[in-house]
Amino acid sequence: MQNPEQAYQAIIFDLGAVLIDWNPRYLYRKIFNSEAEVDYFLQQICTFDWNEEQDAGRSLVDATELLIRQHPQFEAEIRAYYGRWKEMLGGEMADSVALLKELKESGKYKLYALTNWSNETFPLALVQYQFLQWFDGIVVSGREKQRKPSPSIFKLLLERYQESPEKSLFIDDNLRNVNAARNVGIDSIHFTSALQLKNELMHKKILN
Repeated sequence: MQNPEQAYQAIIFDLGAVLIDWNPRYLYRKIFNSEAEVDYFLQQICTFDWNEEQDAGRSLVDATELLIRQHPQFEAEIRAYYGRWKEMLGGEMADSVALLKELKESGKYKLYALTNWSNETFPLALVQYQFLQWFDGIVVSGREKQRKPSPSIFKLLLERYQESPEKSLFIDDNLRNVNAARNVGIDSIHFTSALQLKNELMHKKILN
């Protein structure tokens, strides 16, 4: 039962690198022979910026064909990015998920996820990670055609679930997104580890 007097009523989690271990290197270490080759491919071909356009709603097919036109010599490796995407998923980040479970079982807070994720691949995560069912709502950037750090996606979540920024707390491993949330009035924690998160939640009197 939520208490209107408590400092926070909603806790908003990022997913990747906070609760879910996702890393393209898990796949490309199987494809390339050296870490240097993996580095080159992820820094120059299938880049972070390229991937974020899928998080913002660009189709996987369009994204793949665009890169193949630019780098035809890497066609097989580019097609593997989404053709073998599930191989980029590690396990749940157990210590962080344990904190989420503790928050859920307390019954004191509404729990939400706000994730930069392609709408085409997110259903695979829903099947693989049962704890995603614990959330009261999930906003997926690819579905909304907008992504963090845009202020609009934070406002969309707050409006959709009728939460106030003053009573919300946001947790993300990306400082860019943390600062964006703070700019729209949401108190935020820059996640670096489960232990650090637990200490901050205790400091804020959210966990005992």
